[in-house]
Amino acid sequence: MSGMRIDHVSYAAESDGLVATAKRLAGLLGLTPRDGGIHPRFGTRNMILPLAEGRYVEVVEVLDHPAADKAPFGQAVRARSVTGGGWMGWVVAVDDLAPIEERLGRKAVEGNRHTPEGIELTWRQIGIKGLMADPQLPFFVRWDSLEHHPSTLDDSPVRLAGLEISGNPDRVRDWLGLGPEGDWEPGIRFEFKPNGAPSLRAVTFETPDGRVTI
Repeated sequence: MSGMRIDHVSYAAESDGLVATAKRLAGLLGLTPRDGGIHPRFGTRNMILPLAEGRYVEVVEVLDHPAADKAPFGQAVRARSVTGGGWMGWVVAVDDLAPIEERLGRKAVEGNRHTPEGIELTWRQIGIKGLMADPQLPFFVRWDSLEHHPSTLDDSPVRLAGLEISGNPDRVRDWLGLGPEGDWEPGIRFEFKPNGAPSLRAVTFETPDGRVTI
């Protein structure tokens, strides 16, 4: 995965809402959830569980806002929460979105979020429609600056260790532009299950108390 890396994993809020869901996941990992703020363009809000190595878990909830019905990201969050919540997808950060825009035949969209600390985070993303159609696939993001990346909210002792995906590794390789022999990201275990509807089924973390799979 040269020039790209896993940035974060997204978990749609369960029926008891964003805060309760984030606290539950944080408790399993021994972390403190942080308020991430609102995505005004997408009609969603999130909480952050910072991880080591510049990654994080995003727990996200759709708002009762017109943007949520128009933006693909808001639609994706709503669709996952309606079915009970859970893992929505994984997100790959890239240095250059142009090759992906060319491959997918469309332009990336701008995203922004105002954090409770008074910071405006800005980025561009692409691939949400692909995730909605085939949830084994990640979407792509390019941050305008990494200075206030969500992973910097805490010095986390928890590391992302593996993804369990219901799907086809060749399909994912093709989506990533890796080709049939492309290498996955070092240090992250990818496990593909051929049965069941395509999805991100589980995520494994290394914590000070051992491995935890959610």
